Amino acid sequence: MAGRRGKASREIAVLLPCYNEAVTIAGVVADFRKALPGARIYVFDNNSSDDTAERALKAGARVVPSRKQGKGHVVQHMFESVEADIYLMADGDATYPAASAMSLIELVESGADMAVGTRMSRFQSDSFRRFHVFGNHLVSGLISFMFGSPIKDVLSGYRAFSRDFVKSIPLLSAGFEIETELTLQALTKGFVVREIPIEYGERPAGSFSKLSTFSDGFLVLKSIFMIFKDYKPLVFFGLAGALLALASLGAGFWPIMDYIQEKYVYHVPLAILAAGLAILSVLCFAVGLILDTINKYHNETFSLLRKLSRRSSQEKLSP
Repeated sequence: MAGRRGKASREIAVLLPCYNEAVTIAGVVADFRKALPGARIYVFDNNSSDDTAERALKAGARVVPSRKQGKGHVVQHMFESVEADIYLMADGDATYPAASAMSLIELVESGADMAVGTRMSRFQSDSFRRFHVFGNHLVSGLISFMFGSPIKDVLSGYRAFSRDFVKSIPLLSAGFEIETELTLQALTKGFVVREIPIEYGERPAGSFSKLSTFSDGFLVLKSIFMIFKDYKPLVFFGLAGALLALASLGAGFWPIMDYIQEKYVYHVPLAILAAGLAILSVLCFAVGLILDTINKYHNETFSLLRKLSRRSSQEKLSP
């Protein structure tokens, strides 16, 4: 079971990153207080220009100013500053059902390190902006293919986490690509990820999405590219090396034919290009092999530190 205590006394923290959600935040806090009566509800206000903080405070939440702009920075702040056994993260826009909170928490209690509420099968006609469904399927498909793990909704902001996950992963993303990084960090570091479908609603009148379809989509794809390079270096640089090798063969075709037929190379520029591409190909394979070895040692060290941290926590709890 996740957490530091027994099920009856486990500490649950509901984390709500918010930016200008005055229209919905009071209702969201009330819904989660009803769904999880014993939980502590935190609203991390990210420099809102409306009265989001005041309404959240009146609704009974603990309001924490988070000055560094961007959802990724807010999530980093939440994970660093809140202590709990199980963490539940949702948005403050009233699109995620508080009624599904316990289902996500139960997945963590049963052994998952991260439980994700997927929106792709049950949503309303106006829940997503144009191209967002296609973009989500594209990104989820890429991650499923690259990491060999079926992921249905990589961009969902409705997640539950174990304490082990929250306190051990490094996060670098600044904006809305943070959900992608959370998923990739879990997959690459061997954490258990589970998904359940939820009913995804649409924003009420007067509430507006902060997502930018193209700029945030580009950041998500950039995040996948960078983490794929960092955590799958042999495959990444191996593919680059293979493409360079094919290009080298293509460029070297005529110089080779020259030598076979005339015993002399007439296409000298192509011969130089082919040699350069071949050298780059070998270098890519070598870099991939070196980085893959370093990455394996890093993962082994990370796993060892996790085991030592768990053992230390258990010893502290022992009478």
